[in-house]
Amino acid sequence: MGRVNGDTAAGLVVSFGEMLIDFVPTVSGVSLAEAPGFLKAPGGAPANVAIAVARLGGRCAFVGKLGDDEFGRMLAAILRENGVDDSGVTFDTGARTALAFVTLRADGEREFMFYRNPSADMLLTEAELNLDLIGKAAVFHYGSISLITDPCRSAHLKAMDVAKEAGALLSYDPNLRLPLWPSAAEARKQILSIWDQADIIKVSDVELEFLTGQDSVEDEVAMQLWRPTLKLLLVTLGEKGCKYYTEDFHGIVESFAVKQIDTTGAGDAFVGALLRRVVQDQSVLQDEKRLRELLRFANACGAITTTKKGAIPSLPNASEAMQLLESA
Repeated sequence: MGRVNGDTAAGLVVSFGEMLIDFVPTVSGVSLAEAPGFLKAPGGAPANVAIAVARLGGRCAFVGKLGDDEFGRMLAAILRENGVDDSGVTFDTGARTALAFVTLRADGEREFMFYRNPSADMLLTEAELNLDLIGKAAVFHYGSISLITDPCRSAHLKAMDVAKEAGALLSYDPNLRLPLWPSAAEARKQILSIWDQADIIKVSDVELEFLTGQDSVEDEVAMQLWRPTLKLLLVTLGEKGCKYYTEDFHGIVESFAVKQIDTTGAGDAFVGALLRRVVQDQSVLQDEKRLRELLRFANACGAITTTKKGAIPSLPNASEAMQLLESA
């Protein structure tokens, strides 16, 4: 299965899902209502991951739907400027590009308010999928927001099937956004509905707690999310680093002490770094020493992203990541 050799030219990462505009207050530490003004920032986890891979020198494509409007055209241009193949992007003339108002509280954590009723990304259909592109993926990455409503949900499931059939490694970051789901119960059910198909799953500590219903990141709690079909389960712990679980070994890799300004995009930088390395050589998933080195690199990329505002502008390149690794 899959293209396992170290030939980077063969290793295409295809990221599927939403891309949107985040509106971020010009002042940190205020509520949305108190914000005097907003800056627009491109966002959407799957798109962030695609750009993270490209910025680290990997080959990446994004598959999704944008509004045929100023913002949608701007987002497609941002993908291209960052070296991401946008041949899987379609435009909807009847629906707008999604917007999210995101405020950074004084502690650097985020609050969300979404405008998507429905937004273009929710209206992607199976017929609009670029199946040739998806079939070329060595790694196919996705989240759970695209599972919330049809037709996008059906398109998501079809894309996963095509990628798996073509021998791609499936990578899943649920990226829980509760306000977008009809209920917490529905979110849990749908997020877990595709759990068994993935090869690699990354959850945050908050998502682990949500999915297991237990306020703990202990190994026995994390193992409730383990499936024999998985090659790697990751639990990110913010500034405490990340835990990893495979069939044969598990452990924790420390992160890096940095001055955090904005945590937006840190998880996406982590995933992008992970996929950038895995696509070069999938055997790293069976070798604990090399996997730990890879996760240290991914932690470095996540940490760097928290030192600047906005997701995409703060995603690191390889030399920035190596610099942090060496200085530590």
